[in-house]
Amino acid sequence: MDMRDGPERVFLPAATVAEAVAARGGGAAVLAGGTWMMRDPRRGLALPERIVALSRIAELQKVDMLDDRVSIGASVTHAGLAKAISGLEGFEGLAAAATGAANPAIRRVATVGGNLCSTAFAAADLVPALLALDAEVELALPDGPRILPLSDFLRERAALLNRALLTRVIVGRDAVASAHIRLPLRKAGDYPVAIVSVARAADGACRIAVGSVEPVARRWTALEAALAGQAVTPELAQSLAEKTNDFNGSDGIEAEGWYRREVLPALVRRAFAALARGNAA
Repeated sequence: MDMRDGPERVFLPAATVAEAVAARGGGAAVLAGGTWMMRDPRRGLALPERIVALSRIAELQKVDMLDDRVSIGASVTHAGLAKAISGLEGFEGLAAAATGAANPAIRRVATVGGNLCSTAFAAADLVPALLALDAEVELALPDGPRILPLSDFLRERAALLNRALLTRVIVGRDAVASAHIRLPLRKAGDYPVAIVSVARAADGACRIAVGSVEPVARRWTALEAALAGQAVTPELAQSLAEKTNDFNGSDGIEAEGWYRREVLPALVRRAFAALARGNAA
């Protein structure tokens, strides 16, 4: 049943993923936690005329722990995610990202799917943490589900979200330790200027991801390659980060692009120090 707010805006409370996908195909915007959408008027944007709400779809609110992977529903909140993975080996960085993002009120309602699907929000904490864990995403499409690497989803995100609904995130359990380091500025409120997430596998290989520096978070593959096969210390990681820094920082009201780029080596050192201590941040 449609719920109308005024003569134009239509709310569609979906009971199933199929209903949500159909509404998405009809042009409806997705409402999960609403923390990003509800600020549209403050950004000078009108709220969508058609909105499909996901709060009634129980399967999107589950975190399933399996032997080889963790499946995270798209409607799981930051607070719910942090609670579910607390103490889980290899997921320390993701837990830190979930507990350190924004503020407690936002974390209680902001969802994993919303964090990954907000195309204009470069400072999303969960994205680099999940990239470092080599996560995959599952999309619901009119012709069936599709699973693809998170990095591919981010690259194709705008086009995919025209017709797809993100339903869950799948994270393999191959990491033995991870860390998530963010640099906030007091004047910028809760948004970080730069983020570095690191995950280490059992064979010592490291995956490193950076967020809030460029418009879209990405893996730091040049640094990963430089560190491969070495006995990594925080100091070595910082030194190689200085030599392989290929990021182009984006200018914003929080900080200029050159500053976002220049702080990355120091954040890398802090991230590897946290790994050495066994701490997430």
